[in-house]
Amino acid sequence: MDYKPVVVQRHPRPVPAKHNAESRYWRQFKHPVFIKEYAPVTSIHFSPSKPHRYAVTAATRVQIYAPRTQKITKTISRFKDVARSGCIRGDGKLVVAGDDSGLIQVFDINSRAILRTLDAHKQPVHVTKFSAADHTQILSCSDDTTVKLWDVPSQSAISTFTDHSDYVRSGQVAPTNPNLILTGSYDASVRLFDARTGECEMVMGGSSGEGGGQNTAPVEQVLMFPSGTVALSSAGPILRVWDLVAGGRCTRALSNHQKTITAMSFNGSSSRLLTGGLDQMVKVYDVSTYKVVHTMRYPAPVLCLAVSPDETHIAAGMSDGTLSVRRRQAKASESSAHDLFSAAALRTGAFESLLGNLPSIGQGHVKSKQKSKPVGDANELRVENKRKKRLKEYDRLLKGFKYSAALDSVLLKQVPPTTTFSLIQELIHRDGLRTALAGRDDVLLEPILRLLLKHVSDPRFGGMVCDVAGVVIEMYTPVLGQSPLIDTLFLRLRKKVAAELRFQQELIKARAALNMILASAALTSVPLP
Repeated sequence: MDYKPVVVQRHPRPVPAKHNAESRYWRQFKHPVFIKEYAPVTSIHFSPSKPHRYAVTAATRVQIYAPRTQKITKTISRFKDVARSGCIRGDGKLVVAGDDSGLIQVFDINSRAILRTLDAHKQPVHVTKFSAADHTQILSCSDDTTVKLWDVPSQSAISTFTDHSDYVRSGQVAPTNPNLILTGSYDASVRLFDARTGECEMVMGGSSGEGGGQNTAPVEQVLMFPSGTVALSSAGPILRVWDLVAGGRCTRALSNHQKTITAMSFNGSSSRLLTGGLDQMVKVYDVSTYKVVHTMRYPAPVLCLAVSPDETHIAAGMSDGTLSVRRRQAKASESSAHDLFSAAALRTGAFESLLGNLPSIGQGHVKSKQKSKPVGDANELRVENKRKKRLKEYDRLLKGFKYSAALDSVLLKQVPPTTTFSLIQELIHRDGLRTALAGRDDVLLEPILRLLLKHVSDPRFGGMVCDVAGVVIEMYTPVLGQSPLIDTLFLRLRKKVAAELRFQQELIKARAALNMILASAALTSVPLP
């Protein structure tokens, strides 16, 4: 009769919550690179054109980074004061930035030469952006409460808006209309200006806001959808959605951050919105439902945030001067993926049945389609030799009735506990547990006690641990006191069993209380006759 190997019991384990497709996508942005700056990073902007270099503004300089290497390619430091809002033009050739002296400068990104200087503002300029629809125009927002739209060739202001009554710290030119300007101010209002009339066409939030969307905190950021029909603003920890077609009506107010939202950015297709705040969190929203689909944690409060147009980089600037860049490996094109799959399939012979004889890759001969005929009489019977499975070490020891050695072989660290306790169960069935545990000194008894100590509270093995512990205590009580290590392990086992008993008692009390609550709820829900 053949020996039957030990059957390793498979215990059901709690299945962890699987990440959905959305979460798996954002988790691809990993291996963050942390770059330490000398001051808080206040602005990050990716170039819309390839290779999508990005400008990082911190202290008195704007640095241009290469996305592939995360290395600095250019450093622009010709500022009189703290630099603000470095922005790269759509063609990737020019950079504009303001500073705390009120000066706006336009630089050539390659030579770093100053091409234009705009000095009409008298206080810090926190926003300088090229118009997405007209590359010859620049938007600037200043702490002097004014908003200006500049013509770069003539170095003159096309329009100046003075409707805000406090610092203007955020603004954007509409992506499809160079005449519409969206701004947010510390006067708690969001305004939409029209450069053709020079007037404020819409006021959202503040004391005169419409649609029930009253901002009570300074507006930190504003963002407009590419369609130009919906705008977003952040005031404190509240994110608001404004319908510009309906006259600036607030359609949603979301509160998913614990502290002020300081940064907002779309992904490449504008199907997801990313918000960063002083609570060190970055939230990802699905713009169709405005539900949070993913959350990322950062080591310090987030001041600025940007996503590369090809969605391979997420850059965040923090208040402690840290620049974090998370990267995702871009997917290959479908044709390249198909070619790779075809080559791999041919290498494994997957297409052999469809394409007939094909030369195997890396070999000089051609595989024959027909199988070789057996040699010998057609009526002969061929007896195939079946290879016997090699037994595990503990099975070989059990087969030789070496119970103690078999138990020692499964007490190693690399052996999973399911295998160890399956062998102990087999020893119990063979009435060989006492034989396996007998005659041990302190060195051989230690791994058994550590096994019991580790799994005494595991619901999968708790019952078996109690049985083994009872046998061990009965056998080795007469020799206690001879080894300090064994005495300590027995004491720890006793304390852990006592703690587990207290925990089980608390669970029983909680279960009884829940049964009473559910029973009373069931009685009250029964309708009276």
